[in-house]
Amino acid sequence: MHSDKPTYFGKLATSILATFIFLNANGFADTSWPQTAVGAGTAGFSETGIASLDAAMEKIVADQDVAGMIWMLAKDGEVATFETAGLASVNDQAPMTKDTLFRIYSMTKPVTGVALMMLHEQGLWDFDDPVSKFIPEFENLQVMTTYDSDGNMELVPVDRQPTMRELLNHSAGFGYGLSGSDPVNNAFRDSGVLASDDLDQLVNKVAAIPLLSQPGEQWYYSVAVDLQGYIVQQISGMQFGDFLQQKIFEPLGMGDTTFYVREEDQHRFAEVHNWDSERNRLVQRPHRTDRASYLDPNRIESGGGGLVSSTHNYARFLQMLVNEGELDGAKILSPESVRIMRTNSLRDELDIRGGPNRPGQPGIGFGVDFAVIYDPELANSPQGPGTYYWSGAAGTWFWIDPSQDMFWLGMIQAQGARRPGAANMRAVANDIIYDSF
Repeated sequence: MHSDKPTYFGKLATSILATFIFLNANGFADTSWPQTAVGAGTAGFSETGIASLDAAMEKIVADQDVAGMIWMLAKDGEVATFETAGLASVNDQAPMTKDTLFRIYSMTKPVTGVALMMLHEQGLWDFDDPVSKFIPEFENLQVMTTYDSDGNMELVPVDRQPTMRELLNHSAGFGYGLSGSDPVNNAFRDSGVLASDDLDQLVNKVAAIPLLSQPGEQWYYSVAVDLQGYIVQQISGMQFGDFLQQKIFEPLGMGDTTFYVREEDQHRFAEVHNWDSERNRLVQRPHRTDRASYLDPNRIESGGGGLVSSTHNYARFLQMLVNEGELDGAKILSPESVRIMRTNSLRDELDIRGGPNRPGQPGIGFGVDFAVIYDPELANSPQGPGTYYWSGAAGTWFWIDPSQDMFWLGMIQAQGARRPGAANMRAVANDIIYDSF
């Protein structure tokens, strides 16, 4: 009897083959790294520097800038520090632990970029391809040129189709609805683009909303990476989540990284907190009701902001990038693809958050789903040239400095109001780290 479903023995053979492919040099698959730090000296830092870093992060938690934090610093594949402090939930007094799960929101974006670059390596799309080649619904996009106080827009057709390169570096012209009071961003909110049931519905909603500018003219943080997830789905013929699971998460040993929290893992899921000025303390935020719950296995597979992950899992993803596409025998991308991802691709004189009448952030451009510091002096950053980074809406953040084969990962869950006088934890960490060599 013929069946399209793989037999038990077929699944077993596939499993054995996958295990064989990802064996390490000792003959055993090992996805346990990182679990503990090897010490400052072994990782190339001063003992006093790492002690100062740990103390500074602990103080940030003790001061109630955040309820809890996990932080990690690694260089040359060695972990200098991997520590936790504070609470995952103030209501339950649940401690932050190394296996705590986090909403990583926009730190999903680099994962989506890696998936798309895997398909680029197969020759299935090119940077100069029009986006409409993969999303025909976008063939007749319009651009908002002006609008009045009532929200009435003047629209014109696109001068040309936005390209894949522009989709990847947020200069295609799409809105997002996370900010902005213009009619385009209002339309994203009013139509519930980010609350869509699935990627097909999301694409149909976006197709009906004008662009904020002609393609390539301005940098707008946008829905582009959700569209990239849809394109991965269209090109590969696989559901987006299945592609990530089979092509990235399983090879890298990222078993905690999913688009929803499994029932057996819900006790590990950190809550989001904000500062309450009346009670003069951090309070736990209620779960959102305008979108599908993180506990719902049928929620949209958002390539722009939908993943849940652990510190261990995301550190493995970052170390794969530090290694230019490979980790523990699992080859995800070629070195050339990783270098493309971390190279600024914005047109000349256009920096992140910039446009003709909007100065951007000097020295900072954008590659494939990462911001890129192409000139640290202009960016007023201690980090090396080519450092690339991003963050999530609940405060998670990372950066990779390829000049030092080094990454930093900070995991928190904080949104909304902050304690008056709260520390700039990202700047604090950067300054201490770069003084610790």
